Amino acid sequence: MDFLMLGIVFIFGTIIGSFLNVVIYRYNSGTSPLTGRSQCFSCGRTLTWRQLVPVFSFLASRGRCSQCGVRLSLQYPIVETLSGFIFVAVFLLQKTPIESLYLLVIFSTLLVIAVYDMRHQIIPDGLVIFFALLSLFWFIWSTPASFERLLQFPYYWTLIAGPMLFFPFWALWFVSKGRWLGLGDGKLALGIGWFLGATLGGSAVMLAFWVGAAYALTVMAIQRIPSIVKGQLSNVPLSMQSEIPFGPFLILAVFIVYFTGVNFFDGSVNFFTFL
Repeated sequence: MDFLMLGIVFIFGTIIGSFLNVVIYRYNSGTSPLTGRSQCFSCGRTLTWRQLVPVFSFLASRGRCSQCGVRLSLQYPIVETLSGFIFVAVFLLQKTPIESLYLLVIFSTLLVIAVYDMRHQIIPDGLVIFFALLSLFWFIWSTPASFERLLQFPYYWTLIAGPMLFFPFWALWFVSKGRWLGLGDGKLALGIGWFLGATLGGSAVMLAFWVGAAYALTVMAIQRIPSIVKGQLSNVPLSMQSEIPFGPFLILAVFIVYFTGVNFFDGSVNFFTFL
């Protein structure tokens, strides 16, 4: 494996990650991510190219604005680094150029959705609909032979996988009137079904619930430790009624299932077959 090439791919991925940060901050803000210079959110100073080098600029400035000294969000280097790893992972799959581009667009969109949901506790409609429609389009476009082939096994399973995964989320949203889950999670599950198919999509949803539950229980346990020591079990910030964005867990599960091929329905796994 050419490590120099992997390094180049990683650097290019961090550059795209820097753009994804702009999209995350400017989405639904009335400002286009394609126009205007980047500025410090505190003092408004326009950033120079030296201050926009992915990851390195954050480390060199020790995570602070060089003008006003305000602490910068860790989101910047984290998103840039994750984007770099995504590009390397897709490169290692050795897909065709068009399929690699498709996967990069899909995973970049999912990364933006996950971080946006963590910041605002809402899944942006425009991005999740784009993800779902792009997944459906790619499936239909890449399916061999005629349209009738889509109605044959196993292709029709992927066609119905999206609505099949969407319905339980819609039911939970409808019954709870949005208190348990947001409808955005259902729209995300719709795209996951068309992207991964029925069995892998179902595996991703199952994994997301397990990871989400483990995370919530772990955080609740950690937060209760000081209270138990003090003999106080009240006023714990996170409880069973707390709102935890579920979108990031769904997206994390998509990454895990896609790159490992783990299938909970037949017990199979193809762990990082590109290595």
